[in-house]
Amino acid sequence: MIDNWKLAFEQMLKSEGGFTDDERDNGNKLPDGRKGSTMLGVTQFNWEQHVGHQVTHDQMRKLTSADVEPLYKKKYWDVVRADELPSGIDYLVFDMGVNAGPGRSIKLLQTAVGVPADGGFGPMTMAAVQAADPVKLIEDFSQAKEAFYRSLDTFTVYGTGWLNRVAAVKLKASSMVA
Repeated sequence: MIDNWKLAFEQMLKSEGGFTDDERDNGNKLPDGRKGSTMLGVTQFNWEQHVGHQVTHDQMRKLTSADVEPLYKKKYWDVVRADELPSGIDYLVFDMGVNAGPGRSIKLLQTAVGVPADGGFGPMTMAAVQAADPVKLIEDFSQAKEAFYRSLDTFTVYGTGWLNRVAAVKLKASSMVA
Protein backbone atom coordinates (compact mmCIF):
# COMPACT_ATOMS: atom_id res chain seq x y z
CA MET A 1 0.00 0.00 0.00
CA ILE A 2 1.47 3.30 -1.08
CA ASP A 3 0.82 4.96 2.30
CA ASN A 4 2.93 2.34 4.11
CA TRP A 5 6.32 3.05 2.51
CA LYS A 6 7.75 5.22 5.31
CA LEU A 7 6.52 2.91 8.08
CA ALA A 8 7.80 -0.20 6.30
CA PHE A 9 11.17 1.45 5.64
CA GLU A 10 11.57 2.50 9.28
CA GLN A 11 10.55 -0.94 10.56
CA MET A 12 12.94 -2.70 8.18
CA LEU A 13 15.83 -0.52 9.32
CA LYS A 14 15.21 -1.65 12.90
CA SER A 15 15.92 -5.21 11.74
CA GLU A 16 18.95 -4.34 9.64
CA GLY A 17 21.06 -2.49 12.18
CA GLY A 18 24.30 -0.61 11.65
CA PHE A 19 27.73 -1.30 10.20
CA THR A 20 29.14 -4.79 9.84
CA ASP A 21 32.02 -6.35 7.98
CA ASP A 22 31.45 -9.90 9.25
CA GLU A 23 33.30 -12.14 6.80
CA ARG A 24 30.86 -15.03 7.43
CA ASP A 25 28.13 -12.95 5.80
CA ASN A 26 28.03 -13.63 2.05
CA GLY A 27 26.77 -10.07 1.55
CA ASN A 28 30.18 -8.82 2.67
CA LYS A 29 32.07 -10.55 -0.15
CA LEU A 30 32.71 -8.40 -3.19
CA PRO A 31 33.04 -10.09 -6.62
CA ASP A 32 36.45 -8.49 -7.23
CA GLY A 33 37.95 -10.01 -4.06
CA ARG A 34 37.84 -6.92 -1.85
CA LYS A 35 36.48 -7.36 1.66
CA GLY A 36 33.02 -5.84 1.74
CA SER A 37 30.81 -4.35 4.40
CA THR A 38 27.17 -3.55 5.09
CA MET A 39 25.54 -0.45 6.57
CA LEU A 40 21.85 -0.15 7.42
CA GLY A 41 21.36 -3.41 5.54
CA VAL A 42 22.88 -2.10 2.29
CA THR A 43 25.80 -4.19 1.11
CA GLN A 44 28.84 -2.44 -0.26
CA PHE A 45 28.26 -4.18 -3.60
CA ASN A 46 24.70 -2.79 -3.84
CA TRP A 47 25.79 0.67 -2.74
CA GLU A 48 28.58 0.77 -5.30
CA GLN A 49 26.11 -0.23 -8.01
CA HIS A 50 23.72 2.47 -6.81
CA VAL A 51 26.32 5.28 -6.77
CA GLY A 52 28.28 4.02 -9.79
CA HIS A 53 31.75 3.80 -8.22
CA GLN A 54 33.73 1.99 -5.54
CA VAL A 55 33.45 3.14 -1.93
CA THR A 56 35.51 2.59 1.19
CA HIS A 57 34.43 1.04 4.47
CA ASP A 58 34.67 4.51 6.02
CA GLN A 59 32.22 5.84 3.43
CA MET A 60 29.91 2.90 4.15
CA ARG A 61 30.01 3.66 7.89
CA LYS A 62 28.83 7.21 7.21
CA LEU A 63 25.66 6.23 5.32
CA THR A 64 22.45 7.52 6.84
CA SER A 65 18.87 6.33 6.50
CA ALA A 66 18.22 9.32 4.21
CA ASP A 67 21.12 8.19 1.99
CA VAL A 68 19.85 4.64 1.57
CA GLU A 69 16.10 5.31 1.39
CA PRO A 70 16.00 5.87 -2.40
CA LEU A 71 17.91 2.61 -2.99
CA TYR A 72 15.49 0.63 -0.83
CA LYS A 73 12.46 2.21 -2.51
CA LYS A 74 13.69 1.50 -6.04
CA LYS A 75 15.45 -1.84 -5.63
CA TYR A 76 13.11 -3.54 -3.16
CA TRP A 77 9.77 -1.80 -2.46
CA ASP A 78 9.05 -1.03 -6.11
CA VAL A 79 10.29 -4.41 -7.39
CA VAL A 80 7.93 -6.36 -5.11
CA ARG A 81 5.10 -3.99 -6.14
CA ALA A 82 4.47 -3.13 -2.51
CA ASP A 83 2.44 -0.01 -3.37
CA GLU A 84 -0.17 -2.37 -4.87
CA LEU A 85 -0.20 -4.91 -2.02
CA PRO A 86 -2.63 -4.96 0.90
CA SER A 87 -1.50 -3.30 4.11
CA GLY A 88 0.75 -5.60 6.12
CA ILE A 89 1.48 -7.82 3.14
CA ASP A 90 3.43 -4.92 1.61
CA TYR A 91 5.77 -4.73 4.62
CA LEU A 92 6.08 -8.52 4.88
CA VAL A 93 7.14 -8.96 1.25
CA PHE A 94 9.37 -5.87 1.23
CA ASP A 95 11.24 -6.95 4.37
CA MET A 96 11.95 -10.40 2.97
CA GLY A 97 13.01 -8.82 -0.32
CA VAL A 98 15.60 -6.80 1.56
CA ASN A 99 16.86 -9.79 3.51
CA ALA A 100 16.92 -12.45 0.78
CA GLY A 101 16.28 -10.65 -2.50
CA PRO A 102 13.06 -9.52 -4.19
CA GLY A 103 12.90 -12.60 -6.41
CA ARG A 104 13.05 -14.94 -3.41
CA SER A 105 10.42 -12.89 -1.60
CA ILE A 106 8.09 -12.99 -4.60
CA LYS A 107 8.58 -16.77 -4.87
CA LEU A 108 7.66 -17.21 -1.20
CA LEU A 109 4.60 -15.01 -1.74
CA GLN A 110 3.61 -17.08 -4.77
CA THR A 111 3.99 -20.30 -2.79
CA ALA A 112 1.90 -18.86 0.04
CA VAL A 113 -0.97 -17.96 -2.33
CA GLY A 114 -0.75 -21.17 -4.36
CA VAL A 115 0.44 -19.96 -7.75
CA PRO A 116 3.54 -21.17 -9.64
CA ALA A 117 6.63 -19.80 -7.88
CA ASP A 118 8.52 -18.32 -10.82
CA GLY A 119 9.63 -15.07 -9.19
CA GLY A 120 7.72 -12.95 -11.71
CA PHE A 121 5.02 -10.73 -10.26
CA GLY A 122 2.29 -10.78 -12.88
CA PRO A 123 -1.50 -10.52 -12.89
CA MET A 124 -2.04 -14.10 -11.68
CA THR A 125 0.08 -13.51 -8.59
CA MET A 126 -1.55 -10.15 -7.88
CA ALA A 127 -5.05 -11.61 -8.24
CA ALA A 128 -4.19 -14.45 -5.85
CA VAL A 129 -2.76 -12.02 -3.30
CA GLN A 130 -5.80 -9.73 -3.52
CA ALA A 131 -8.13 -12.73 -3.05
CA ALA A 132 -6.21 -14.17 -0.09
CA ASP A 133 -7.14 -13.79 3.54
CA PRO A 134 -4.35 -11.45 4.72
CA VAL A 135 -4.07 -13.04 8.17
CA LYS A 136 -3.63 -16.51 6.66
CA LEU A 137 -1.27 -15.14 4.02
CA ILE A 138 0.94 -13.57 6.70
CA GLU A 139 1.03 -16.90 8.55
CA ASP A 140 1.78 -18.98 5.44
CA PHE A 141 4.42 -16.54 4.18
CA SER A 142 6.09 -16.43 7.61
CA GLN A 143 6.22 -20.24 7.76
CA ALA A 144 7.77 -20.38 4.28
CA LYS A 145 10.24 -17.67 5.31
CA GLU A 146 11.29 -19.65 8.38
CA ALA A 147 11.71 -22.84 6.33
CA PHE A 148 13.88 -20.94 3.85
CA TYR A 149 16.15 -19.62 6.60
CA ARG A 150 16.45 -23.06 8.20
CA SER A 151 17.60 -24.47 4.85
CA LEU A 152 20.61 -22.14 4.65
CA ASP A 153 24.14 -23.26 5.52
CA THR A 154 24.60 -20.14 7.66
CA PHE A 155 21.53 -20.86 9.82
CA THR A 156 23.76 -21.97 12.71
CA VAL A 157 25.45 -18.54 12.65
CA TYR A 158 22.50 -16.23 11.98
CA GLY A 159 19.43 -18.40 12.66
CA THR A 160 18.43 -16.92 15.99
CA GLY A 161 18.42 -13.41 14.54
CA TRP A 162 16.52 -14.52 11.45
CA LEU A 163 13.84 -16.29 13.49
CA ASN A 164 13.50 -13.24 15.75
CA ARG A 165 13.05 -11.14 12.62
CA VAL A 166 10.40 -13.53 11.25
CA ALA A 167 8.44 -13.18 14.50
CA ALA A 168 8.81 -9.40 14.71
CA VAL A 169 7.87 -8.81 11.08
CA LYS A 170 4.92 -11.17 11.33
CA LEU A 171 3.66 -9.33 14.41
CA LYS A 172 4.03 -5.90 12.81
CA ALA A 173 2.51 -7.04 9.49
CA SER A 174 -0.46 -8.50 11.36
CA SER A 175 -0.99 -5.20 13.18
CA MET A 176 -1.03 -3.36 9.83
CA VAL A 177 -3.84 -5.45 8.30
CA ALA A 178 -6.73 -3.09 7.66
